Amino acid sequence: MVVTDLGCSSGPNTLLVVSEVLAAVANRCGEKPAAADVQVQFFLNDLPGNDFNLVFQSLEPFNKLTAKEMGEVAPPYYIAGLPGSFYTRLFPDHTVHLFHSSYCLMWRSKVPDEMARGVVMNVGNMYIWETTPPAVVKLYQDLFRKDFSLFLKLRYSELVSGGQMVLTFLGRKNSDVLRGEACFVWGLLAQAIQSLVQQGRVEEEKLDTFNLPFYAPSMEEVKAVVRQSELFDINHVELFESNWDPQEDDDDLQLQVVDSVRSGVNAAKSIRAVLEPLVARHLGGCIVNDLFKMYAHNVAKHLEKIKTKHAVIVLSLKARQ
Repeated sequence: MVVTDLGCSSGPNTLLVVSEVLAAVANRCGEKPAAADVQVQFFLNDLPGNDFNLVFQSLEPFNKLTAKEMGEVAPPYYIAGLPGSFYTRLFPDHTVHLFHSSYCLMWRSKVPDEMARGVVMNVGNMYIWETTPPAVVKLYQDLFRKDFSLFLKLRYSELVSGGQMVLTFLGRKNSDVLRGEACFVWGLLAQAIQSLVQQGRVEEEKLDTFNLPFYAPSMEEVKAVVRQSELFDINHVELFESNWDPQEDDDDLQLQVVDSVRSGVNAAKSIRAVLEPLVARHLGGCIVNDLFKMYAHNVAKHLEKIKTKHAVIVLSLKARQ
């Protein structure tokens, strides 16, 4: 059985999908050792700049923990790193049984070409916001459809007959593309950059030409691309919400943030972990600390007014035979 995690990263969650698959296989095989039934080859995929050395250094303690917790019921498994973009071919035809991806497919293959050439089309913004022109919105939507269609086509070629995918990514529950949940996340960061522009620490042109290769689609947009591809059947699709503050654990009935200042700091840290390389490359590394302090303040002020959450889409697909 070949299982691939697309966009594995290199943090403490990297091997979580490996644990889940091993547990599922062992459970399916029952109490007897699983070796006679299935062996599992895992490929951990990410861009070449990912810290695969850190991943490999985590394997020895992971293997020891797996042996301790699962014993003889653990199936034999083998783990390899696979650098490369998932918007390119990664495997020979019909060799993968399961593709998994968590919080990656909202990232586009690139910034729309017209914007990447440095033409200012979305003044004061780094993503879609209330002031974004319709032409820019269309560029993002067209690129999403092109990228996601390509992704489905590539994975279909690599999957065995009847192979499956489980994909989790940021989406949009609001039908209004100008008011999606991700718009607030990036809009508040753009406001922090604007503050640095007003202080003379960042050139205004730097903000106007800072465009994210990102798009958070609605459920209908996702389903439309899948249907149009005619390559996969949808096993299951749903949208759930998660807190901006990854350390806040509450129930759905709680309508206000308990500590907006703390949540602002935590939310800013989580976004910084993802975006700092892009920010430093485009705006300069010297402003990063101050920028994310301002961003934390902006997030806290926003959460005082309304408890906005991430909209997350989970999509399970089966390749048509």
